[in-house]
Amino acid sequence: MDFSLTDDHMALQDAVRRFCDGEYPAHTRGNPEPVALAAQRWTGMAELGLLGLPFHTELGGSEQGTVELMLVATELGRCLGGGAWLSSVVMAGQLLAEAGTPAQCSEWLPGIAGGEKTLALAHAEPGSRYALASVSTTGCREDRGWSITGAKSLVLDGDRADAYLVAVRTAGNDADANGVTLLLVDAKAPGLTIERFATLDARNAANLFFDNVTVPAEAVVGTVGAAVPLLDKAIDRATAMLCAEAAGAIEALIDMTAEHLKTRKQFGAPLAKFQVLQHRLADMLIAAEQVKSMACAAAMAVDSADDVQRRRLVSAAKVVCGQAGRQVGQAAIQMHGAMGMTDESRVGHYAKRLLVIQQLFGDATHHLQRLADQPRS
Repeated sequence: MDFSLTDDHMALQDAVRRFCDGEYPAHTRGNPEPVALAAQRWTGMAELGLLGLPFHTELGGSEQGTVELMLVATELGRCLGGGAWLSSVVMAGQLLAEAGTPAQCSEWLPGIAGGEKTLALAHAEPGSRYALASVSTTGCREDRGWSITGAKSLVLDGDRADAYLVAVRTAGNDADANGVTLLLVDAKAPGLTIERFATLDARNAANLFFDNVTVPAEAVVGTVGAAVPLLDKAIDRATAMLCAEAAGAIEALIDMTAEHLKTRKQFGAPLAKFQVLQHRLADMLIAAEQVKSMACAAAMAVDSADDVQRRRLVSAAKVVCGQAGRQVGQAAIQMHGAMGMTDESRVGHYAKRLLVIQQLFGDATHHLQRLADQPRS
């Protein structure tokens, strides 16, 4: 694979980095975002064109591919930023762009690209772990549409979404890969309860509870009963972006640690003079290069028509990123000493984000098994 960047890629990367440096001051990265500040940053991302990056030009986007998304994700990982970019644009937005009707796309995607609307993907349920086909929330057909009953867990940025793409069971048993349907549900629909909570990395998520929530027949996204392949690709795309985000976060951690070792002194000499710490920093750099390479491979595989190859590379990248993120995060905290354990130090905030990335959409054990389960060519 060719990992070299074009001039356009480097211009995009530079623009996003300058935006992040301005909107995310180094001493506040990882802190919870007040609503007003989050809205300001979201508007800035829209003005820069980041919210419509993958969408068609007629829908307010710029029709960029996964490599461009990877570059944005890396810079957002470097500053611990992005808000609902992953959940609204990469996950729900691109899924709707691929499977939605022209009317659904026209109603939602220009608003997402312009920063006026957000979507969230509600697919996980209590006890489902990482099995996309494990769906027990029911969607019953009625005269005027569908009635939804059940619960969804860990809906990323679901507390502020204007609507949800909800995976419901319309046929088969609770683990059947067939019979899962995506429905577009307004956040203000009667019978829908939203329970907000904060995640380990100070971001937002929500649990959703549906009590006979009714949606019209045209709320179906894609084909009735055939949502699992759509979800599989959408989650793989989001996982690839998480790997790119981890690459950015790991690079930032290494820069912070290297600067600390240069300025902190012990026995009259900078810590950077101690060979054992030099070796540990070298190990961190090696891990960073592995993560960057695997993130690139995963991003390029997402656009491939070969589903098996996509799953292989995305799962391999997720394993490498999870292991490297844990290694680098722990090493950075240890080399910062007791200061690395405080909220005032940014090191712990980066380590928390890397721990969350490690668990989202499948931990290392899950993806190792998934990798082993793929048919060999």
